[in-house]
This record gives sequence, C-alpha cells and structure tokens, in this order.
Amino acid sequence: MRNQAGVAGQLEVSGLEREGKYLTFSLGEEEYGIGILKVKEIIGMMRITPVPQTPEYVKGVINLRGKVIPVIDLRLRFGMGENGYTERTCIVVVEIDGDACKLHIGIVVDSVSEVLNIRGADIEDTPSFGTTLNTQYILGMAKTGGGVKILLDIDQVLSCEDVGFLDKVA
Repeated sequence: MRNQAGVAGQLEVSGLEREGKYLTFSLGEEEYGIGILKVKEIIGMMRITPVPQTPEYVKGVINLRGKVIPVIDLRLRFGMGENGYTERTCIVVVEIDGDACKLHIGIVVDSVSEVLNIRGADIEDTPSFGTTLNTQYILGMAKTGGGVKILLDIDQVLSCEDVGFLDKVA
C-alpha cells in the first residue's frame, strides 16, 4: 500500500513495504544499504577495461564469466570524489530494472559491511533538503544501533539515459 506524501505529489513507500534484508556497504564515512534481492554477487576488484567517451563515474567494463558488465564508481556518481582502491574495495553486481530490460551493473564500493534485516518501523522517509536536491534514489533512512544507514533504490541511482547508455556499452 502506498500513501501520498506532501512533497511535489511524489508517492512515498511505507516502512512495511521497505522492510527486509539489505546488503550494507560504506562509501567514505557513510553507510548505505541495497535490497538484497537486487544484489547478484560481490566480487573483489579486478581489471576494469575503460570505455572511451563515458561519464567520469563509468569506470568501464569487466568480463564476468563471459558476460560483459558495465562498472560505475558509486563515490563518483554521488559526487564524493575519487578515493584510491584498497584491499576492501569491491564490486557489487546488481540488477537494474531499466525501461526495456533488466541490466546487470557493477558498482564499486569502499567496503561491504554485512546483511541486515531492517524492520519497517526502523525506516524513516528521506528528510526534505529543499527543492534543488534530488533525493529520488534514496528509499529511506534506517535507524540501526545508534547510527543511520541510507537505503538506496538502486533502480533510481542511474537515470533512464544512463541505463540506456550502459546497456549499449555492455
């Protein structure tokens, strides 16, 4: 069941609809989560083949068991600045639901933390930051152990144009 939010006529998802298992990971000092059903696998860093004339956050493509997968650096996508890769840096392969198809994309994260079962009561709506900040890709804020994890709607992290472009790259 969806309920109407008062912000720009957008529909917000209730806490119960958002509850479930989330893979949590870090980017810098912040903790994020992605619904576990979107995660296909987690792999260590491997050689990424650059693709010319792509946005800065598109690192290139990898060959994963014979399948070409585009890879984006989530830090760069969120405008956080580049950070050197460490032994904890990894690629999380996720399934994006595009307009016409499902697409597997690798996202580079600083480190993977754990899988958490987050209750709907512990998830709050994204706070309003004003009209100029796009928070459409944030599913909600999960209160966990005295901290907050930002839950991502991975289908919204990339725009329709990005997904179409990445589908062509793959």
